[in-house]
Amino acid sequence: MSRNDDMNTNMSALGGKAMIEAGSDSLLNAQWARVRGRLRAEFGEATFRSWLKPLTLAGRRGQDLRVAVPSRFMRDWVATHYADRIMALWSSECPDIRSVEVIVDARDAQAADDSALDDVMLETPVNAEGGAPVDAMPQIAGAGISDVDGLAEVSATLDPRLTFDNFVVGKSNELAHAAALRVAESDVVPFNPLFLYGGVGLGKTHLMHAIAHHIKKKQPQKRVIYLSAEKFMYQFIRALRNKNTMAFKELFRSVDVLMVDDVQFIIGKESTQEEFFHTFNALFDQNKQVVLSADKSPSDLQGLEERMRTRFGWGLVADIHPTTYELRLGILQAKAEQAPIEIPSKVLEFLAHRISSNVRELEGALTRIIAHATLVGRPVSVESAQELLKDLLRANDRSVTIEEIQRRVAEHYNIKLADMSSPRRARQVSRPRQIAMYLAKQLTTKSLPDIGRSFGGRDHTTVMHAVKKVEELASGDISFAEDIDLLKRMLEG
Repeated sequence: MSRNDDMNTNMSALGGKAMIEAGSDSLLNAQWARVRGRLRAEFGEATFRSWLKPLTLAGRRGQDLRVAVPSRFMRDWVATHYADRIMALWSSECPDIRSVEVIVDARDAQAADDSALDDVMLETPVNAEGGAPVDAMPQIAGAGISDVDGLAEVSATLDPRLTFDNFVVGKSNELAHAAALRVAESDVVPFNPLFLYGGVGLGKTHLMHAIAHHIKKKQPQKRVIYLSAEKFMYQFIRALRNKNTMAFKELFRSVDVLMVDDVQFIIGKESTQEEFFHTFNALFDQNKQVVLSADKSPSDLQGLEERMRTRFGWGLVADIHPTTYELRLGILQAKAEQAPIEIPSKVLEFLAHRISSNVRELEGALTRIIAHATLVGRPVSVESAQELLKDLLRANDRSVTIEEIQRRVAEHYNIKLADMSSPRRARQVSRPRQIAMYLAKQLTTKSLPDIGRSFGGRDHTTVMHAVKKVEELASGDISFAEDIDLLKRMLEG
């Protein structure tokens, strides 16, 4: 199959009356229909829809057959990946055919754009917040998004606080952090794509901002785009409306690093997903870095096309687990160091225990405490924090169980959870065990025998002794009493 660009350009310009007349031959059309049917059967529905369905019969001239596609990128892809098979199928239909040439037909491109715009408008009647229709979206300045300035217009603003230096590393995020740092520092693409996933507020966006900051600082010559999947879709809609899809494609496929946050947003948006698929493939083939994030792993993204799922898993998939108590405390300590006032360690420990699901909420809680203390002038304490954050704490509350008490006390005193049920009698183990029994009596409705059974099958008299001992120690030791009070506040609903 010939792929001479000059000939392709000439044939595209012809599009020609002769070609249209040749393409109207009923035998040729019947042969083309059979070839398309065999291509669909051999390559499957997904591949056929993505790459082969857009092919149209441009006509025949002598022993040369021409098929048209709507873009240069698609022409190059089809010519590289499917040329030999198309030629073989045509030869079986018509032995006289000696070459099949893929050309670009601008009319097909416009038809494809119009069809995609219709699809997108059906998919996206309103914006993500449920507000104004896409028609009412403000346009981003600058019609020529293919210009270098288009990078700044399309790419989201980076938060200067979200750097590697400000990212606290723990067991739950160490792989994702190490992978992100490798991508940011490497002169070559280490794995493509880097796919980060995890729940809300666990640090995915922080790492993506950090990558972009690092690359811009160390390798300023690199062209980097960072944006949300939602903004990618809006830019695609804008390009369709302005009949400027080639500028859109050239911009996104000419970057060195493309970073897209929350890619789960494109699920169900068929036309946007299609365009993103082609963009991803183009960058991958050019060995340009792609970094993606989502709330779930590629295998768990329900509704995502299989071809996208496969490509997202090509590189390194790194998850960010829910934070541990130690990591949450470390994050708070790092943030507290920058505060204009001193935050007592007991308050940080209280927050780290009580707000466990979301780092953003955790940092927001500390920000609220700092702002209140600065504006009102009251000292910060566990009691004042509990009153100030009662709405947030209520949202994080859950029923207290003996298992939860044992875990929290074990974490607080740095012993193994198994020590709560073990026969060990060393003071560093027995005292936390007694405290856990005391809290179980105070915070649950379990009977003394039930509590004893939860601590390695101990007798109810052992629980009674533990409760009495803790009460005695708390009455005579202020520091010990504060520890007990802190643990109660951490666990109480």
